[in-house]
Amino acid sequence: MTVSGDRRRLPWQSFPQVAAQIGGPVRSFSSYRGQKNFPGWYWSATLGRRVGFESWVERDHLVALDFDPTVSDVVSQPFTLLWDAGTRRRRRHTPDFLVRLDHGRTLVLDSRPSERIKDRDREAFAATARACGDVGWEYAVWDRLDPVLAANHRWLGGYRHPRCFDEPTARDLLRVFACPQPLLDGAEAAGDPLGTLPVLYHLMWRRWLLADLSLVLSHRTVVRVSPHVADLASAWSVSEQGW
Repeated sequence: MTVSGDRRRLPWQSFPQVAAQIGGPVRSFSSYRGQKNFPGWYWSATLGRRVGFESWVERDHLVALDFDPTVSDVVSQPFTLLWDAGTRRRRRHTPDFLVRLDHGRTLVLDSRPSERIKDRDREAFAATARACGDVGWEYAVWDRLDPVLAANHRWLGGYRHPRCFDEPTARDLLRVFACPQPLLDGAEAAGDPLGTLPVLYHLMWRRWLLADLSLVLSHRTVVRVSPHVADLASAWSVSEQGW
């Protein structure tokens, strides 16, 4: 669906020429009593707007995409692909996400736990992969994320909103974590943890502060300044010494 709400039917080869106009899902998300999946909306810090999902697996993938600095845009249920699948057979498939990446790259993404992929799904995924390859796009099918990584993403995502940022506290935290140390030790060194922890998690969400998120996030997690902002942290430290 285009940003203006129009629906258009186009030959696939011409689709990339209008793909930049895609701004919403081509179909609504079902919701009914006894439903086994869990649809909902996720507020993306990258986009500053909500993006729909149809399962908790899709939600975790959305959080991961929001956390990825190479992602510039995400549209859920972006288009429906139709193709001939044999004599008098017509197939269709609606991918879960269209992801716009840095350097003009486009990723079409399906979220599906591996144990739930049936032969019919494999056919649809293969057809979508071929179609994406024909127009120079990437295609992937993502399984469930590692549960520890997904939990860490969700925790940091709770502090993704800009209201969690405070510049003076951020300066103190970047200065403190210029020397890698346990999360809570650094939070206490920068001030009252009630005030510093939300900013610390926000900086981790923005990747100004880094940690190994393949391990359970805790007060013992070793946190360090990202190399991308290390020079800025040093500059603040030098400035403070001269005050």
